Parts: sequence; structure tokens; C-alpha cells
Amino acid sequence: MLSKLAKLIVRDDNNDGIDRRGFLECMAWAGTGVVWTIAGGVPSSRAFGQKARGSKGELSFVQISDSHIGFNKPANPDVTGTLQATVEKINALPSAPEFIIHTGDLSHLSKPAEYDTLEQVLKSAKQKQILYVPGEHDTSIDDGKEYLGRYGKGTTGRGWYSHDYKGVHCVGLVNVAALEGLGKLGPDQLAWLESDLKARSSSTPIVVFAHIPLWSVYPDWGWGTQDSEQALTYLKRFGSVTVLNGHIHQVMQKVEGNVTFHTGMSTAFPQPAPGSAPAPGPMKVPAERLRSVLGIAEVRYVARKHSLAVVDSTLANAADADRPAAD
Repeated sequence: MLSKLAKLIVRDDNNDGIDRRGFLECMAWAGTGVVWTIAGGVPSSRAFGQKARGSKGELSFVQISDSHIGFNKPANPDVTGTLQATVEKINALPSAPEFIIHTGDLSHLSKPAEYDTLEQVLKSAKQKQILYVPGEHDTSIDDGKEYLGRYGKGTTGRGWYSHDYKGVHCVGLVNVAALEGLGKLGPDQLAWLESDLKARSSSTPIVVFAHIPLWSVYPDWGWGTQDSEQALTYLKRFGSVTVLNGHIHQVMQKVEGNVTFHTGMSTAFPQPAPGSAPAPGPMKVPAERLRSVLGIAEVRYVARKHSLAVVDSTLANAADADRPAAD
């Protein structure tokens, strides 16, 4: 059974009517991503539309996910438009993040034209450094050849790699290349990960990102990684670990010790809550209900307490977040 801590989809009875333009605006809210800041090894996050609090962090970046460029069905007939809206919101942030992390499913069918469209949209982002990992839609059609040809330079194996930024060690993993129901990292990648982390001090903040969640969200739908426990044993000695994923198109989070797991929303379309439908897949919702089924969340670590504070809101509430309070 999915724990109450992990299930963070918020619903209300707000039945505001939304026209076509309003639909795209709400979809943009759903897919705008998460702004992450790491200060003194302590990570905090906030959803777009929520004002930053406190001082500027040592390192700030944005997570987006599941753009599915090429998708054109009723759940969202304009995925390029909602990705563009996402980039515009990133560019409008008061403090510009240093880079963007995209946690997979860049394309819908791995077609060169889909990647061309994605790259054209992302060129307008102020952040010229974008870190990618593939999703299963980027690898299942052509075994990932087009993805690796574009984004695999300097990576190992099927596309895994690591970088250091201002004392933070970022690790991009690939768990979609050998899908067997659940995601899988495989022995070669696990050996590489163990070696990569050995050289880092246990006080180094670690950010790990992959497409499929590295914790068991809902195995019946393949929402988990079968050998993730082995990977997590290499991460347990670190005082601050943030694990970012996409794939499930909804915000969920979990904390185990000093490890925070966070799944990001899609810039394309929502998926049903675990177990609430016969199977996962693009979810079309009536326009008048869209605000109530697409939620966002703010997640913050409390320094020295290692606890997670979560503030949930529907899009209707998020849209109000930047409005002046009434007297």
C-alpha cells in the first residue's frame, strides 16, 4: 500500500471553468518543474509560482521532466507549447538557476525531428548547461542511438556520468536501457557508481538523477528500479543525498535517513495516481477539473533536523501564490 507520506496528490472541489488558453496555462503550471537550492549541504526546493524564501543558496538548479515532444493526443495536444511556457517561467525566475536537469523522456518516439524541436525550445533558456538522462521513450525505439548521438558525449556505457558543481556532486544514471517490468541499472553501472562515489568525502552533498524512480513507488506499474537498493548502499554514508526522478508525471516524495527522493511532474501530461486506474498512461481530465487534479508541492529540509516539510497546493492555489495578500 502506498504510504500517506508518499502520496501527495491534492484534490479539491474548485470547479473553475477553463478555456483552451486556460488549459494550456494550467498545463504549464503542471510542468514547470522544481527549483532546487543547496546551501551548506542542505537541499531545499520550491515549485514555480512560489516565492523564494531565505538567502540565496550556494547552488541553484531547475528540474524538468517528461517533455514527450511528438506526443499529440487529447491529454495535451500542444506539448511543445507547454515546454515553451516552462522555459519562459525559468527565464522569469528572480535568481537565475545555474543549470537545468531534465530527467528523461525528452522525446515521445526518439525521432530526430522531435529532438530538434526540443533543442529549439530549450535554446531560449538562459541556462546553456542542461544535464540529461534518457527515459524509456528515448531508448525503446532505436535502442537509444539517437539520444546517445546527441547527448552521450563524455558519458560512460549507456549514458551515465557525473559532474561537480560548487562542492556538490551530481550523478546522472540510466535505468531504462534494460527494462524488465521495473527499471534496471545493471552490474556495469553499479560498479561504476561505487567507484565514482569512493573518491568523495561523506560530507559531500550528492544529487542523483535518473528517469524511473529509485524507490518502489508502485511496482505493479513498473514504477521502481529493481536493483536500486544496491545503488543506495553506496549513498548511505553521505550526509545529504537528493534523488530526482521523473516517469510517473506527478509529485511524490519520500525520506529515508539523509536521502530525499523526489519525482517531478511532466511538462506534457498527467498520469493517474498509483492504483487508481487499470494502467498508467496519459490522463485526460475535463477542463473544469484540471486545476484540482494537477498539484504542486514545496519541499524543504530543516537544517540540522533532517526532516522534510511539505506544503501541497493545487494549481488554483499556486496561481494565487504570487498575488498580494488582502488587507
